Amino acid sequence: MSRPDPLTFYEFFAGGGMARLGLGAAWTCAFANDFDPVKAATYRDNFPDAADHFHEGDVWALEARDLPGQADLAWASSPCQDFSLAGGRAGLAGGRSSTFFGFWRLVQALAAEGRAPRNVVIENVSGLLTSHGGADFTALCAALAAAGYRFGALEIDAAAFLPQSRPRVFVVATRAPVPAGLIGDSPFQTRAVREAQARLPADLAARWIWWRGEAPGRRNTELADLLEPDGAVKWHGDDKTQSLLALMAPLHRARIAKVQAEGGRAVGGLFRRMRVEQGIKVQRAEARFDGLAGCLRTPRGGSSRQTLVVAEGGQVRSRLISGREGARLMGLPDSYRLPRAATSALHVVGDGVAVPVVRWLAAHLLEPLLAAQAPAIAAE
Repeated sequence: MSRPDPLTFYEFFAGGGMARLGLGAAWTCAFANDFDPVKAATYRDNFPDAADHFHEGDVWALEARDLPGQADLAWASSPCQDFSLAGGRAGLAGGRSSTFFGFWRLVQALAAEGRAPRNVVIENVSGLLTSHGGADFTALCAALAAAGYRFGALEIDAAAFLPQSRPRVFVVATRAPVPAGLIGDSPFQTRAVREAQARLPADLAARWIWWRGEAPGRRNTELADLLEPDGAVKWHGDDKTQSLLALMAPLHRARIAKVQAEGGRAVGGLFRRMRVEQGIKVQRAEARFDGLAGCLRTPRGGSSRQTLVVAEGGQVRSRLISGREGARLMGLPDSYRLPRAATSALHVVGDGVAVPVVRWLAAHLLEPLLAAQAPAIAAE
């Protein structure tokens, strides 16, 4: 049974509205929130109706009365730094990822008023599954269970859809019975997901859902396909390129040499990282030439912004990735309005969720789930 009215959702930590774009035209945003002024400005610039539902500010300053009606979905892409190696894996007690609880107290307040979101998606880095030996993931599952939700997780790498390596965890929770057709095997039930589920205590494991879903068809784009024309971007001087090559370990220099020897054109993504070699910390430049960009980050320093290395005709050139290229790597259309400064543009897209991954979740899980819930919703 289908829904005659639009599907409604709240988008917390909305950033530039990438979850909204992924959900698509069948969904109506009833409420969106973000604290970051650059992301908020970008959201407003791309969605003319933002004045009706977008709230800029701290999630802890919101109250249940700010959220209209009862949403079909609450989407939360809470800050991920404390679940990643870069954040020291501080976990749910960390200052940034603890904003999850600013969101969750709103869900609890809505539940107390009889209008809890029917479904919830929580998106975060893969470290969510293992942070503090799995204790943080268990705490998250316990919070969902206490609010009446059943839940399961999928670990989806955006590389299945886009030429960017970007694994993320999506915890999908619902308060309604789940159709048998949505339960089963999925390639996104990775080893990390299965190990996290196995660590849950019996009462939480009993509420687990093995969400079904087939992988998409073979990806037909590579990093090189998404680049700007050579004349539209600023390239490094030869000295800068040579200094990057000098930072490479022998294995990575050998990759460059192989590409040069083969001729043709090859495009790789490069990051600078600190490594310990023979007990000494050294900076290394590490490149990949497998058709994928490395995972986009928010550019908080020179080494965090991804560099592109192009080998062609026996020569090697390098430059920083542009904001538009970063947007394409997240599945954003070229019509999407970015901040003018490349650093600001990459700040918005590097902190977002890959649009086609959200579309996959909507088409394969969320929309079928809500279609099955339609009779009960109509009777409310």
